[in-house]
Amino acid sequence: MQIPEGKKIYFASDNHLGAPTKEASLPREKKFVAWLDHVKQDAAAIFLLGDMFDFWVEYKNVVPKGFTRTLGKLAEISDSGIPIYYFVGNHDLWMNGYFEEELNIPVYHKPKEFTFNNKSFFIGHGDGLGPHDKGYKRMKKVFTNPLCQWLFKQVLHPDFAMRIGQYMSVKNKLISGDEDATFLGNDKEWLVQYCKRKLKDKHRDFFVFGHRHLPLDIDLENNAKYINLGDWIQYYTYGVFDGENMTLQTFTN
Repeated sequence: MQIPEGKKIYFASDNHLGAPTKEASLPREKKFVAWLDHVKQDAAAIFLLGDMFDFWVEYKNVVPKGFTRTLGKLAEISDSGIPIYYFVGNHDLWMNGYFEEELNIPVYHKPKEFTFNNKSFFIGHGDGLGPHDKGYKRMKKVFTNPLCQWLFKQVLHPDFAMRIGQYMSVKNKLISGDEDATFLGNDKEWLVQYCKRKLKDKHRDFFVFGHRHLPLDIDLENNAKYINLGDWIQYYTYGVFDGENMTLQTFTN
């Protein structure tokens, strides 16, 4: 994809709407919608890298109540012709067609490579990558197992299932995969280690992830960069690619 002159690509991650309650997250949701209004003016594309919701599960004819401001704004932007790409995170693993059918937004369950203006990108949420968190990796295999998902939806009424999911999303850190958002240093940051390992196989100019809730811009070998987008809970940071350079910025509106 060649980015038209004057256009940019935007990246955001980790809104966790609904946490700790829908009422408490409403100001953050309104701020995120204001950001979407801001970036749509010159966006060539928008990438959302997961955990937009603190818990999300889709049934055949049922989706979680709420978040209409966000979903409506995404529909408006998508309908205007600006492509939006969504990567599921560890809190919204159970997306199953709603975004594609209702919003025309493709959803990815694994990291994916893109090329913009001859710059290569490796993009994903970031959970379960690198030499880390084996307990969560085992739990993720259970959560993504089609039989386990089917049983969860068949056995539990949606209201009860949502209460369980919301409770576990906040309380059980093994299941959620969350960690304290503390910078560990380049040698111990497991996504940095993952990027370095991937660079041995193939060069990428930018590795862009969320999940860590830390805005990070780290130089790797051969002019590659690891960018972590931070979050929309504490930092309100997002990524911008102008066709040549990738930077982190803060939305202050």
